[in-house]
Amino acid sequence: MLKRLFIILLLSVPMVGMAASGGTSMKTANVDVSNTASLQRGARNFINYCSGCHSAKYVRFNRLGADLGLTESQVLDNLMFAAERPFDTINVAMPADDAKRWFGQPPPDLSLIARSRGGDWLYTFLLSFYEDKGKTTGMNNLVLPGASMPHVLWELQGTQRVVYRTEKDAAGNEHEVFDRFEQASAGKLSAEEYDAFVLDIVNFLEYIGEPVQLKRVQLGIWVMFFLLVFFLFAYALKKEYWKDVH
Repeated sequence: MLKRLFIILLLSVPMVGMAASGGTSMKTANVDVSNTASLQRGARNFINYCSGCHSAKYVRFNRLGADLGLTESQVLDNLMFAAERPFDTINVAMPADDAKRWFGQPPPDLSLIARSRGGDWLYTFLLSFYEDKGKTTGMNNLVLPGASMPHVLWELQGTQRVVYRTEKDAAGNEHEVFDRFEQASAGKLSAEEYDAFVLDIVNFLEYIGEPVQLKRVQLGIWVMFFLLVFFLFAYALKKEYWKDVH
């Protein structure tokens, strides 16, 4: 009985992953929060395209400037469009009532979205909008079907259609499965430029999810070095204490 239950749970893991991704495989984001230039571009992209609807209420502008190597004037001129003081957090510019009326529910805060969903999920999600005339916004998303979020980056990416292929299961039944995206109209950016644009946003979201992660890694290296040195001294002391014991 336990063996059968274990097998069922094991086989259900890929099915859960497939359901969570809307039937498409996850793309690898390869985020790098040590890339300051990418984080700066990601902050710009987030403020210009995301902060109209989404807040990041756990991130303060002065901390953002310090971590990203930006001066106070650069933060004031380029990032603080909906804030007044450097220690303010990134708040949504849209009134909550308007957001709920337009989207059905207030857009979520994105401070911890990368820790909740993961960078690969966010990267794939932003690349997976496609034309769907049956939706109010005219767009749907393959990763999160029925998402109320419109494709705010469509002018940059352009629009794309989803192409399916027919496959048969073990019982011989035919099913339509995702094959690829097909460009329907061109955007302002090429496919490579748009991928880089999205990656910068995801990289920024990874950073704000844990701003101290680089310092944590650096501290961890020093702790491991200390433990190694301590081990050498402890081992030498042990040898000294036991040298006369036969």
